[in-house]
Amino acid sequence: MRIARFAEPPSIAGFTLIELMIVVAVIAILAAIAIPNYSDYVTRSKITDATTKLGDLRTQMEKYFMDNRTYLNGANCGVDKAPLDIITNYNKDPASNFSFSCPAATATATKYVLRADGVAARGMSGFTYTVNEVNAKTSAGPGGKYTNGACWAIRKDGSC
Repeated sequence: MRIARFAEPPSIAGFTLIELMIVVAVIAILAAIAIPNYSDYVTRSKITDATTKLGDLRTQMEKYFMDNRTYLNGANCGVDKAPLDIITNYNKDPASNFSFSCPAATATATKYVLRADGVAARGMSGFTYTVNEVNAKTSAGPGGKYTNGACWAIRKDGSC
């Protein structure tokens, strides 16, 4: 006589809905932390580009002053053609996050202010960085972030 055997339940390969939901929750938590930190990192790298270029322009202004004992060159902002070409080239660069200028109202024979204003199309609207002839640096950012009257702030809290 034969004994009837019941079929064993088939083994199921795969993930349960609970397991998938746990994975989705972990990924969401990691993304909530990583995305704002990455955005802040990108903003800080753009700021560094502006401060580096302002430092270069300031050096050019000081070289001109050492040779001519003035920051003015006719209607120009105190520099020979080369530094003005640098400003023009910086501003023509489509990848530039800042536009650079030397406001004429602040330029005299012994004083100047170099300014970098954030380009809105590059996500830097509201950012302004300045430096003058005595290397006094200021920074202002949107909503009071990245703002410091004594240095170039590179962090949201205004620290240098």
